[in-house]
Amino acid sequence: MSTTQHFCFLLIEEFTHLAFANAVEPLRIANLVSDQPLYRWSFSAAGGTEVTASNEVTIRVHHGLDDIPACDRLFVIAGTNARAHITRQHLAALRHARSHGTALGALCSGSYALALAGLLEGQRAAIHWEFHDGFAEEFPDISLVRSVFVDDAPIVSASGGSATADLMLNLIAARHGEELSIAVADQMVYNAVREGSAAQRVSLQARSGQRSPKLAHAIQIMRDAVEHPLSISVIAEQVGVSARQLERIFGKHLNTSPKKYMLDLRLERARYLLLQTEMSVIDVAMATGFESPSHFARVYRAAFGVPPNRQRNRMS
Repeated sequence: MSTTQHFCFLLIEEFTHLAFANAVEPLRIANLVSDQPLYRWSFSAAGGTEVTASNEVTIRVHHGLDDIPACDRLFVIAGTNARAHITRQHLAALRHARSHGTALGALCSGSYALALAGLLEGQRAAIHWEFHDGFAEEFPDISLVRSVFVDDAPIVSASGGSATADLMLNLIAARHGEELSIAVADQMVYNAVREGSAAQRVSLQARSGQRSPKLAHAIQIMRDAVEHPLSISVIAEQVGVSARQLERIFGKHLNTSPKKYMLDLRLERARYLLLQTEMSVIDVAMATGFESPSHFARVYRAAFGVPPNRQRNRMS
């Protein structure tokens, strides 16, 4: 498959430069490593001349909103103040591209633009964790996920930052093979490429949602007890609430249960150990509170799509 793919990036004022770099650089490196023009890219923005990122870096663009070229995929990249900068012209450009058969994508808070354009209804989508609560309330017909990216929906999306690189590397693997994707990741010195199902890793304070002290306390207890998980009733007792109250707190702020959250913490720790250390699978299982290696393997595969031993082999 040697046909060059053209990705166009629609940059909305105050877009996140980190997501932008993590989108373009894997494409450049793929061309470099393969010694083939597998990808080309261009930039579009309102006004058609330049656009400024949230870090005040200014990017010169090739196209305005009314002359976005035919391309294989049009990605929207936005940032913290996306809602303040998305205009009717942006939405019209996106609808026009979609109506002409262009595949779309969203990076960081770019999903807001596609949602406002009515293009994400009934689909799964990712967005930066900071926007989850408000987005979910405003667009209940969109299946918002808390994973790092979505690449198995008509419109792909990534939650921003390094998740953008994860998405691009997975797109490269899907089209040109995993060996090239791994070679690109190596050039990026990025050896922990995640699959779409991986949860967004955010700070304890951020995961506290509205910064509930009891939620933060419970999460800290869980983190400290990954190797020897505590029962929910014991955690609730240490926090000073009933088990039922703890269920309600997690449901309200994180849209999950304490049991599921604790399991996700353990699995994320296990994945990190597999990718970043030389520990055996049995030792990783024990270090994350799984008494049975076979049970660990089943749960891990259900979460990440591969058994623990293959997870490590993928990155070797």
